[in-house]
Amino acid sequence: MRMTRAVKKILANYESDSPGTKTNLARILMQGKLGGTGKMVILPVDQGFEHGPDRSFAPNAPGYDPHYHFQLAIDAGLNAYAAPLGMIEAGADTFAGQIPTILKMNSSNSHATQKDQAVYGSVQDALRLGCSAIGFTIYPGAEDQFEMMEEFRELCAEAKDVGLAVVLWSYPRGGNLSKDGETAVDVTAYAAHLAALLGAHIIKVKPPAAHIEQKEAKAALKGVDLSTLDKRIAHVMQAAFNGRRIVVFSGGAAKGTDAVLDEIRQVAAGGSNGSIIGRNSFQREKGDAMELLNTIVDIYRGKA
Repeated sequence: MRMTRAVKKILANYESDSPGTKTNLARILMQGKLGGTGKMVILPVDQGFEHGPDRSFAPNAPGYDPHYHFQLAIDAGLNAYAAPLGMIEAGADTFAGQIPTILKMNSSNSHATQKDQAVYGSVQDALRLGCSAIGFTIYPGAEDQFEMMEEFRELCAEAKDVGLAVVLWSYPRGGNLSKDGETAVDVTAYAAHLAALLGAHIIKVKPPAAHIEQKEAKAALKGVDLSTLDKRIAHVMQAAFNGRRIVVFSGGAAKGTDAVLDEIRQVAAGGSNGSIIGRNSFQREKGDAMELLNTIVDIYRGKA
């Protein structure tokens, strides 16, 4: 596998990691149309667990088939495909070696009455299925946040011991956070920083809104220009060890093409490492999804 200067520079920021872990990070960074650029677009399909199959796949019925998502990620030239255990098991042999996979190891569901996650995958599962990384979600602010962090600590250490990369979804919610506070710029930056402190290689957060939740942060950020999304993205990157950690931003709830692309342009302009976009791609008819993903890739290549 060839290695570009941009990828070597990113890998150099992970000073404690083994050659095995860096190889798996490189596989993701060198894959697809953005391979070697230091940017990435990942397809995540854990929404069936989180929201149910009908809310997730009825808008584009082929999405009920796990093979559809593997093929979409491959055909679109994406860097990786992330999904829960059963989804990856359902296509692991057919698509072996064609795209790096990320085993999502915990999830919540729409019936839950508290902000918590079930752990249903293992590092051994990830190795058995040929995954390049494990994925995990924490809810900073939730009542069970520290238990989630401790679960992550154990799985993160186990994954690194066997040379896997680690992706952490850091989604603030629950506790004393307001609904607006879940995506507030100070809270999002805090979530990215926590993920970096917990040892994640790739950090996934939501695009930050202009709202500032914590009064102490409001005082600390006085005079900092956070008026546009690209500037808020840059602030979140700063919070992730001043850009020494890979940070990708979610696509969020389903929305129109123009809204998706406008947001991606600002996310890219803020210096992010890329996007992890699910519902806004796989809920479209495949031709439309391919067109959208091709444009997103072009945005990160500076061509759209």
